[in-house]
Amino acid sequence: MQFMVIERFRAGARPIYKRFGEQGRLMPDGLEFVASWVAADLGRVFQVMECDDITLLQAWVANWEDIVEFEIVPVSSGPSVIEAVLGS
Repeated sequence: MQFMVIERFRAGARPIYKRFGEQGRLMPDGLEFVASWVAADLGRVFQVMECDDITLLQAWVANWEDIVEFEIVPVSSGPSVIEAVLGS
């Protein structure tokens, strides 16, 4: 399953990128990073993550929640939704 993860930095971008540079993404095995985009004002990051076990996503969030506020939305691709709604 894929998730859109919206990260809001609690104290700006510097602490985030410092930890990332020193420790990487801090993701458990089985959680996959798909893509990310950073807002122009450097206040938010939009990431797509993928996993089959939601507890992996929760473990990853626990590694960052002291400096990041998370909003997590399960998402599906447009074509898969059309197929599910209209059938074949």
